[in-house]
Amino acid sequence: MVLVKFILGGRLIFGPDAKSLLVTLLLITVPVIIFCVFVARHLWHAFSPYNAGYAILAVAIVFTIYVLILLFLTSARDPGIIPRNSHPPEEEFRYDSSVSAEVGGRQTPSLQFPRTKEVMVNGVHVRVKYCDTCMLYRPPRCSHCSICNNCVERFDHHCPWVGQCIGLRNYRYFFMFVSSATLLCIYVFSMSALYIKVLMDDHQGTVWKAMKESPPSVILMAYCFISLWFVGGLTGFHLYLISTNQTTYENFRFRADNRINVYNLGCPSNFLEVFCTKIKPSKNNFRAFVREEVSRPTLQSIQGAEAEDIGGGDPRPKVEDDLEIGEDLLKISQRRNIEEIDEDIRSRGSNGPAHTALEVDAILDSDHRAPTIRSETRHSSWGRRSGSWEIATDDVLSNSKVMESRSYMTGKEGRQ
Repeated sequence: MVLVKFILGGRLIFGPDAKSLLVTLLLITVPVIIFCVFVARHLWHAFSPYNAGYAILAVAIVFTIYVLILLFLTSARDPGIIPRNSHPPEEEFRYDSSVSAEVGGRQTPSLQFPRTKEVMVNGVHVRVKYCDTCMLYRPPRCSHCSICNNCVERFDHHCPWVGQCIGLRNYRYFFMFVSSATLLCIYVFSMSALYIKVLMDDHQGTVWKAMKESPPSVILMAYCFISLWFVGGLTGFHLYLISTNQTTYENFRFRADNRINVYNLGCPSNFLEVFCTKIKPSKNNFRAFVREEVSRPTLQSIQGAEAEDIGGGDPRPKVEDDLEIGEDLLKISQRRNIEEIDEDIRSRGSNGPAHTALEVDAILDSDHRAPTIRSETRHSSWGRRSGSWEIATDDVLSNSKVMESRSYMTGKEGRQ
């Protein structure tokens, strides 16, 4: 499931945690409003010759709008999402006869799918991984964001403050937003300190007296000082990453591996790549209508179909096979009955009166008729499609009567 929010028909794209963007807006606009009302307004006439005091307020407003635009460009655009595939790449399937699976008592070659493959980057082989969620091989420097549930090109990190992934298409705006927020903090801190200095000169007092006269200035200075540790430190860290052509993800994950950075083109070229190259167009048309694609057989469905063809399927052929086995068993039982009769004849030929050929035929005919009744009973049970071999009670009684009559006739002939 793609965890992305669309606004204005797909023109604006936000991450799943876009609500945190409101917190960021408040952290920027509220201090600036306090600055304009309680600090910049009192500095209008501080530079009387050219009315330079008005410029302090104008710069604060314009610079804040510029920071908000950069925040909007960072959080409301496609960071470089790679479109998903509806099925795995079939050209990568291969059958491996060395690894076979036994299905239905038959050895079949196993369908293999490579999890990684190598591509060439700046003359160096780089291994890329297969993404099970997006069903594609990730391009170099691409990673799957667990929060947005998308593969993002040149994935840097997922920033909760902007509610969006930082990738190939918005990293430039992200760095400009962070660095501009740093400059805005420095500006507000400096102008608040300047206002404290103006109060000291006007009243010829100490710093403490000036701070008591303007508590908002003190609050703004403390707020900007704390914020500088975050946005200023983040700006310095990303300056280092840009100069070495790394991403935050690569820096934290491969720091201990001592890998060669195949993407490092030198400090000047790295800065030109980030700030002076044309941003690639989005690979997604989020405003287009979704078309239903014919589902193609996947790896699991192929293996399941093979197993069904071998061991499952229609139960009717299985019933027919059971009937053939039952007939074979009847034939075997008939042969055993004939053999017992032959032995009986031989024993009687030596110890008692011999049977005539007519008597033997009568006995054999009775042995053949009894199984015929059973076979008809079995065929009727198959007609019910129950698959059982139960014999009806009437059939059992009829079979027992036939056997009793046969034994009675044999005993009577013996007495004669």
